[in-house]
Amino acid sequence: MPLQWVIVFWAWAGAVALAAVPNLRQASWGNVAVSAVSFLMAGVLMAQPYAQQGWTHTDAVNLPFILLSAFVGLTTAVFSAATLDREGFDHWRIRAYHAAFQIFMGAQTLALLADNLGVMWVAIEIATLATVSMVAVHRTPAAFEAAWKFFILCGVGIALALFGTIVLYLAAQPLLDEETGLSWTALMEVAARCDPATLNLAFAFLLLGYGTKVGLVPLHSWLPDAHAEGPVPISAVLSGLLLNAAMLAVLRNKAIVGANPQAIAAGPFLLAMGLATVLLAALALWRRRDARRFFAWSSIEHMGIAAFAFGLGGPLANLAGLLHLLGHSLVKSAIFFGVGRASQAKGSQKIVDIGGLVATHPALGWGLALAIAAIGGLPPALLFVSEFRLLATAAAEAPWLAIPLAIGMVTALAALITVLQAMCFGAPTPDVPNGSPKGWQEMVAATPLWLHLVVAAALGLAMPAGLAAMLGAAARVIG
Repeated sequence: MPLQWVIVFWAWAGAVALAAVPNLRQASWGNVAVSAVSFLMAGVLMAQPYAQQGWTHTDAVNLPFILLSAFVGLTTAVFSAATLDREGFDHWRIRAYHAAFQIFMGAQTLALLADNLGVMWVAIEIATLATVSMVAVHRTPAAFEAAWKFFILCGVGIALALFGTIVLYLAAQPLLDEETGLSWTALMEVAARCDPATLNLAFAFLLLGYGTKVGLVPLHSWLPDAHAEGPVPISAVLSGLLLNAAMLAVLRNKAIVGANPQAIAAGPFLLAMGLATVLLAALALWRRRDARRFFAWSSIEHMGIAAFAFGLGGPLANLAGLLHLLGHSLVKSAIFFGVGRASQAKGSQKIVDIGGLVATHPALGWGLALAIAAIGGLPPALLFVSEFRLLATAAAEAPWLAIPLAIGMVTALAALITVLQAMCFGAPTPDVPNGSPKGWQEMVAATPLWLHLVVAAALGLAMPAGLAAMLGAAARVIG
């Protein structure tokens, strides 16, 4: 079996095994072991030549994100092992949570690997259903409401994406056979000869459908609730992984439409949705009082920035967008690790109840402060590099759009600094009894946050030449 499929089925086999483990500690460390093997296999896959294996393929676009997904999955599993006892799960919820986690990881990897756009759609739908079950696992009214909104809105979105996929198949049907009609590689070869009107219709539905998963305005309203009501670790994989898979699905389809010179330009649509997303999210950040909802809105803003970059197009802007997706995943996952630990210590997710972390929990407070500064685009994190590149490119190519983009980014940065001051350097607030993990749990829970910060800073300061070359090639592939 090719390694691509081994990675996917290893995670799903792990899900079956973990569904049979009712003990929290055994299930948690079993989850870590499954995730560690997946990460090692993703590293091996990075070193192999690009290849196509049936419905899957590897190229410069998906390989960095496969490794990133495995890394975030591993660190989230480690964080879960140290903090999940605070969620109060019974043995049924322990099984459901860990099984759904690995089902999600397998589906996420398959969505990134898929060469067949139908398989990509199925994989993203499986990942969505797995995260819906994790959001609802607490079975409180708020959790059910968030999961239901997630299911309904993303269900409508994925239905639109399915219709767009069918229309895309119809556009290429005269030129391809049944087996290759949805192959991204084959579609790229014949896209210039497809009917442009049909391609236009397909992309409209695909952008709306997968744009719902990305969280682009006006299709974003599920995202804050899902982040706020699910178990603490789930916010990390929702922001760090699922949004990336949906964005790459948009880019794959954008490349197909862009290869036809008579089809409508897809870039302006992404530019408009991206800019609207940035501006709305930047203003919404000033009205959030719940910490997890606040940073969920920050995720919406950053997906808008990435969409703007890809809408601008060209190697420079596309590279900035890819760097932004990587940096956002690393830093936002770190933030949710920190906010999750802080909310457990204080017994509340409200920003007003989480104060003075630097004084009361120095390692947590300083780590969260650095992570918030990094997500705001301050150096030396990777997001500083991506935002600087994007603004420079936009100023040169479309200065009338660079100005509102910069205003939105500065508005969001000001809101982030305000929250950073309140949560990390404000007046200390009391902990609830037994709110923070002690001993080995405290050390293990802190490790993912700091590890993500180190990786994000290292990539911002000195990205490995091989990874830089791969991302440069990916920027040219997506058009």
